[in-house]
Amino acid sequence: MMLTVVVPCYNERCNVAPLVAALDAALAGLAWETVFVDDDSPDGTAQAVRELARQDSRVRCIRRVGRRGLSSAVIEGALSSSADFVAVIDGDLQHDETRLPVMLAAVQAGADLAIGSRHVDGGDSGGLSSPFRVKLSTIGIRVAQMVTGTRITDPMSGFFLLPRARFEQIAPRLTGQGFKILLDVVMASRRKLTVVEVPYKFRARTAGESKLDALVLVQFAGLLIDKVLRGTVPLRFIAFTLVGAFGVLVNVLVLQLARAAGEDFTTAHTIGTVVAMVANFMLNNQLTYRAQRLRGARAWRGLVLFLAVCSLGSVANIGIARALYAANGKSVLSGAAGAVIGVVWNYAVSATLVWRGR
Repeated sequence: MMLTVVVPCYNERCNVAPLVAALDAALAGLAWETVFVDDDSPDGTAQAVRELARQDSRVRCIRRVGRRGLSSAVIEGALSSSADFVAVIDGDLQHDETRLPVMLAAVQAGADLAIGSRHVDGGDSGGLSSPFRVKLSTIGIRVAQMVTGTRITDPMSGFFLLPRARFEQIAPRLTGQGFKILLDVVMASRRKLTVVEVPYKFRARTAGESKLDALVLVQFAGLLIDKVLRGTVPLRFIAFTLVGAFGVLVNVLVLQLARAAGEDFTTAHTIGTVVAMVANFMLNNQLTYRAQRLRGARAWRGLVLFLAVCSLGSVANIGIARALYAANGKSVLSGAAGAVIGVVWNYAVSATLVWRGR
């Protein structure tokens, strides 16, 4: 087997057969296979892949239950390969599969990594569906280049190819979080990779829905922070803390509005605290724990648990702050220590009870 093409997918049933047919045409003469890593799509993507697999032994399916995320899907798919080279391509037909032989040739000639780029001569990003998505992509690229100093023109690309052995060397240092893995691969390598960027034209989506939204960009920013900190602080803890900081702003705003409406301080503070906790739960559910996102009845149960956890965290926060203040008389340090303990408590218990692995 020369090449394994990993396809992370969610709700891409309509694109499965056309993608396999396109790969068959583009990779004629090569020994290849494709691995669809499906995050338990409700539209029956895994079933569609298996129907093809019964007819074509080059098609495989990994169906993941209880977890989601493009990066972790790519890692699992690549590590299931025994081929000499591994490529990653989206399941939405927007990447140009005919460029795979060119990318493979570049790596066989000595490059460590070949990237399909929309932003080198001959490339085109016209397939982005709206000016908003163009703006998101542009911001992500500029931030990545600024933070990392990389000269890669398309660090947000999800279309790349490298030797399997190289990926296996890098894999233990990947975060596996979020929906953008290329930059993670580049930054996780212990040595600078020799990169070749191959131009391609980004097509318009013909079926399904785009996964690119503002939350994906926020997660990408979290990945950059994680790499800058060299993994010393868990990425999810960073996200959880940032969400908590936003909650403080919500609390203060609602408190002031309630006071302006004539409520006494205690009532206004209570209203602000509850609203802030609900806002924090919603953001954490959409961002921090997106791969374990709760829906329907599970979301309501999770909200109740989150409110209970945060209430206990508030008690611990106040109790520890009071004890430290009684011992040293320094209100700022005591309050800060209590706040830190409260955040750590909320994070640890929430991860265990509210968004525990399913």
